[in-house]
Amino acid sequence: VAEGKVWPTTFDNFLEDNSGPNMYTVSEQLIKPETAVAGGMSWALMLHPQGLACDVFVSHAWSEDAFEFFDHLLTAWPSGHNHAW
Repeated sequence: VAEGKVWPTTFDNFLEDNSGPNMYTVSEQLIKPETAVAGGMSWALMLHPQGLACDVFVSHAWSEDAFEFFDHLLTAWPSGHNHAW
């Protein structure tokens, strides 16, 4: 959002209500374009081509505010764990 890569849509006008974009918007406007340019792999493999051993599973709602999701994820992150799937 700060870099101008993600902007409001009719489904999440996040600049008006001070929330963040939903995960649909983040995926369409940031993740899909960035991974396509990098060769079409997943975001995780784009950042870590050798992969990482994951020790936490995370589930989320696609319609939720991405900023709220990240805040909750960081708050609830279990001590001693390193990578999420």
